[in-house]
This record gives sequence, structure tokens and C-alpha cells, in this order.
Amino acid sequence: MVALIAGAALYYLQVYAFYDEIKQDSTVIELTSIVSGVPEEIIADGFEGIDSGSSPIRFRGCFTTPMSQSLLSETYVSYDAAVPLIGPSWFSCFDAKLIGADLENGDALPFLSQADISNGVDRVVAVYPDGRAYIWHQLNDKFAE
Repeated sequence: MVALIAGAALYYLQVYAFYDEIKQDSTVIELTSIVSGVPEEIIADGFEGIDSGSSPIRFRGCFTTPMSQSLLSETYVSYDAAVPLIGPSWFSCFDAKLIGADLENGDALPFLSQADISNGVDRVVAVYPDGRAYIWHQLNDKFAE
């Protein structure tokens, strides 16, 4: 009985307890400019997101942008090693497996939002041709050092 209760508590803590919803008005979506090397705000609508103070890689979000992939590609830094991390199942707008597959086959384009948003962690954005976009944190090469 103790093991069952401990298991249920551990599951709840990992999947629900440490996540907080992020409101649209408190989030600015940025991409790193090719010219300046500095993150710049982009147009983002309908943002839904989650984050956790317990880990820098629990951040995930979904939004739309009217900016085209070609405009973004000419203006902002691409991100070669984009690999979205799987999030909690209850955050249904973010499907890491689908986003990852679409990045691999070129249906979505990855961009650097901000390098080292936390020590060894980059913020990455994937944008689809129809304007759907997804944002997450992932470990970078500095983390491995």
C-alpha cells in the first residue's frame, strides 16, 4: 500500500505539480537576428505555454505567427540541432514527436530564439508554413562541457 501511494505521489509530482501555465500577456516570443545576433520580438498570437521552476528544460509553448518561413529564414538564425522534448500528456497543443518528425523532413523550420537562456540551455522555435509555431528549451553543447 505504501509503495502504491508513493508511486501515485511521484507520478503526480512529475506530471502535474511542478508545471505552471504561462499567460499570453506575460510572454514575449523572440528570435535571434542574423544581422545583430540579438533576440528580437516577433509577432505571436494565441500563446499557450507551461514552465516549471524546478527545471530549465520544462518550458514549452504553442502559438501562431503571420510571419512567413521565407521571411523568418532570411532574418533570423536557424537552429541545426532542434529536438523538442516530450512534455506532459495534458499539455495537448505540444506534440514533440510530431514536431520532431516534421523538423527532420523539412515541414517545419527551426530557429534560435535565445542562446543560453539558462546555463547550457537554448530556447528554440519551430515554425510551420501555415504559421503554427512551437517553442521549447533544450540542452546545448555548453551543457555537455
